[in-house]
Amino acid sequence: KNVDACRLIEQHRGDAMVISTMGAGNPRFGWPTVTHDETRDIPIGGAMGKASSFALGLALAQPEKKCIVLDGDGSLVMNLGSLTTISEVAPSNLYHFVFENGCYAVTGGQPIPAEGKLNFKDMALGAGYPSAYDFEDFEEFATNIGRILGENGPILINLRITPEIENIPMGLRERPQRNTKVAIQEAVRALKAEVA
Repeated sequence: KNVDACRLIEQHRGDAMVISTMGAGNPRFGWPTVTHDETRDIPIGGAMGKASSFALGLALAQPEKKCIVLDGDGSLVMNLGSLTTISEVAPSNLYHFVFENGCYAVTGGQPIPAEGKLNFKDMALGAGYPSAYDFEDFEEFATNIGRILGENGPILINLRITPEIENIPMGLRERPQRNTKVAIQEAVRALKAEVA
């Protein structure tokens, strides 16, 4: 489940910045339900596919700070070129989690293109990521997450999870408390406070 993976990542994040998108950032069963430091969280709403690109920029701007991106499989499919761009500049502080549920869960559960044929770990390695992991078993992921976050990035960690489909009409859904603009402003203040 989304929330189980998010909870485990939160337990190991330390003071990392976390950039989340779509399902991973869902206010009902995603990152907002488990985070303990919103000032270091940046939800990327309304820009599907761009969380990895945003995280790359942040990782380059803050090389001493770990940057964790919580991406969806559908989102990453929309911006596969980000894998080669991340590989080219190779930020050692970037950890790219992909929540693979095989569908666009936020818009009703439509299958993603090539669902069942894609292998995000192989794509990341083929694009030049120095390492990538693929987990279907939650216990195996729990056993290895600490070690993985101790390695130098960029690293892609693919998590095969059970879909949690949003069937509530958009206008009736719970909205995130913070939008991207507010989150960026808060993150900037938090990072400046560290330096001062």
